[in-house]
Amino acid sequence: MDLIPRIQGILLKPKEEWVKIKEESITISQLFTSYAVILAAIPAIAQFIGYGLVGFSRPLGWARYGIGRAFFYGILSYILTLASVYIFGLVINLLAPSFSSKQDNVNAMKLAVYAMTPAWVAGIFYLVPLLGFLAIIASLYGIYILYLGFAAPLMDTPKEKVVTYLVVSIVVYVVLWIIVAVILGGIFAAGVVTRAI
Repeated sequence: MDLIPRIQGILLKPKEEWVKIKEESITISQLFTSYAVILAAIPAIAQFIGYGLVGFSRPLGWARYGIGRAFFYGILSYILTLASVYIFGLVINLLAPSFSSKQDNVNAMKLAVYAMTPAWVAGIFYLVPLLGFLAIIASLYGIYILYLGFAAPLMDTPKEKVVTYLVVSIVVYVVLWIIVAVILGGIFAAGVVTRAI
């Protein structure tokens, strides 16, 4: 898979790109090693730089993590993001029969991974933590990409069930995202001392 053309396709012409993706023969490990592992590194590296070098606003002023703590935050965020995307793909596959869809673990993983593209690319905004909300806004475009993937239809979902399948899948991912945020927040709120700038 060519990484840059795939990113451009999924971001700029997602409907056409899903047709190519559906026909593409790829394993789950190839999907992760040639795409997810690379793109998920963008927000992780940006968070390391943003929290460790740039700093962020706190109620008592400007602060930043030490380099070691920022590195740990970036690594942990990276691992949890990849794990949550993998779980998301598994859940999409498990939900398939409930929506008269065909179970296909590879296509479910394609949906989970490629729908994350806008969030991962926009993760560059974490270089300045105050702009991190822009990455969250960009991830809303991922919902539209996910919808087009269900409608493609990667899971052979009947048209009348696409929206319901999408909504249930989004709820699942939001729960996974909250779990990741709670884990990261819990680790870094409990005993994390930031250095004032």
